[in-house]
Amino acid sequence: MKKTVTQLADGRELIYYDAAGPGGPRGLPDRRDLGRAVASSEVRTDPLLGEPVGYAAHRQDRTHLPPADQCPLCPSAGGRLTEIPDPDYQVAVFENRFPSFGGSTGRCEVVCFTSDHTASFAALDEERAALVLHAWTDRTAALAEHPGVRQIYCFENRGREIGVTLAHPHGQIYGYPYVTPHTARVLDSVAAHHRATGRNLFDDLVARERAGGERVVLETAHWTAFVPYAARWPYEVHLYPRRRVPALPALDEAARAEFPGVYLELLRRFDRIFGEDAGPTPYISGWHQAPPERAGLPAAAREAFALHLELFTIRRGAGKLKYLAGSESGMRAFVSDVLPEAAAQRLREVASR
Repeated sequence: MKKTVTQLADGRELIYYDAAGPGGPRGLPDRRDLGRAVASSEVRTDPLLGEPVGYAAHRQDRTHLPPADQCPLCPSAGGRLTEIPDPDYQVAVFENRFPSFGGSTGRCEVVCFTSDHTASFAALDEERAALVLHAWTDRTAALAEHPGVRQIYCFENRGREIGVTLAHPHGQIYGYPYVTPHTARVLDSVAAHHRATGRNLFDDLVARERAGGERVVLETAHWTAFVPYAARWPYEVHLYPRRRVPALPALDEAARAEFPGVYLELLRRFDRIFGEDAGPTPYISGWHQAPPERAGLPAAAREAFALHLELFTIRRGAGKLKYLAGSESGMRAFVSDVLPEAAAQRLREVASR
């Protein structure tokens, strides 16, 4: 693997990741006339819930659904200059021009999975998927050392129905300046379970799913994928490595080598859930990791966390979306239209033959 670090015209960092093998040099200069990048983010805390809320007014001007010939994530070519100065790339990561968090209040990055505007993650081969995993891991390790970062979330939003504003296959990495409410709640549950039983909640949860089997979607030597017992979304899959680790850099080589095939199979099954006529399935996919050491989490609590990926869609049927109703949006009281056991059965039915 080759890593090339350079800068864009406004001072933002750009990193190219290339698989081993022949290839030309990376890092052509960014010839755009851009002023210095400025991020004006603010975080406030809700006094009733005790939860942080971020504000980033500069994002009002971010690029919104440009035509393909104006995509800022495609390589620069034919005199058209983009966020990627080189005429081609494999995987590229750069600081978001319109970040939700930035400067001393965290950091946001864009991860471009391929230079092919018409592709998708599911269309990648295993070598490219492995390169993306390497980029996620490398950036997780780097952001763990960032003084303003307290949690790292590598994720992809796919599909206009989800709210994606750029069609090019890409994801993002958020370096939050706080531990997110979701993770804080999980950490509390893990600690309470250990006090009550002396065992690890993640280990017990995965063991229960593997023993029962009715919600297991896919099992390999190093990974287990299942629909959770209390899934909130119509089709939701959680993917765990067999050996519990707190974050991506701790994955062993065996799990790392097997991940591309497992993940690509899950994504391809998602695209088959509703039939070919339904089109690509919109989804959100993201890595849940323990907060880095600088977040102040006790070492034992960090080691008790289990790295896992959560993949879900808001589509509940062909041509039907799961809109959050007033009770769900206003009170966080979810009611799902699909039983987890039925969702798991469907995801087994559409396995690659």
